[in-house]
Amino acid sequence: MSKKALIVGVAGQDGSYLAEHLLEQGYDVHGIVRRNSTPEHQESRLDHISSQVNTHYGDLSDSHSLETIIRESQPDEIYNLGAQSHVRISYEVPQFTGQVNALGVLNLLTAVRSAAPEAKLYQASSSEMFGDSVDSDMFQRETTPMHPVSPYGCAKLYGYHIIRNYRKAYGMFAANGILFNHESPRRGSNFVTSKVVKIACEIKLGLKDRLELGNMDSSRDWGHSKDYVRAMVMILNHKVPDDFVVATGQTHTVR
Repeated sequence: MSKKALIVGVAGQDGSYLAEHLLEQGYDVHGIVRRNSTPEHQESRLDHISSQVNTHYGDLSDSHSLETIIRESQPDEIYNLGAQSHVRISYEVPQFTGQVNALGVLNLLTAVRSAAPEAKLYQASSSEMFGDSVDSDMFQRETTPMHPVSPYGCAKLYGYHIIRNYRKAYGMFAANGILFNHESPRRGSNFVTSKVVKIACEIKLGLKDRLELGNMDSSRDWGHSKDYVRAMVMILNHKVPDDFVVATGQTHTVR
């Protein structure tokens, strides 16, 4: 009998690649999408596999919807990729960011405990939890102190710790993947790599004459989403639940 997976945020960059990977591995894939006012676009990354993925409307801020979907689908593995995922925008909507990225994780943990306590849960944590904290060798690792410098990072840090707490307090198989930046052609257009490509095309077509960016010397570790979703599955299929950093180990500046 095939394994069953539930992906929260299945219509995002990572969610769509993860759905593809799990289908290739023979999983029965379910996914949660948020309802919005333009439904013809909200699942576009899934168009080519839409007939193979069972989608459900739900929201991390709505604990009832989470419990209902989990109880009905009874997944073996749950991947929480849902979030307000933009660091800069978290300053404009800090309360919403906290409700989704922090309390949303608590809502999900509560729903899993109630509706599918044996399910394995993956939480998409973030390198933004480290903030400006680095070790003496200039690397960041699982033991590096976490000093987030944005509402996004702070909310993600709560989600990270509540996962660890429920793992210890209730014996849940709950794991964190601390992912550094990862990109792909499916990246949203308000992120820097996608923005550069999009505006370069518009300049070529004569639609714009310049590309405006912020700090050109900001350094990031950039990987590919397709690789990182494979790491997520490996984390949930590890013998014990734990916390893992996923990165390339190489940094590049925006410049």
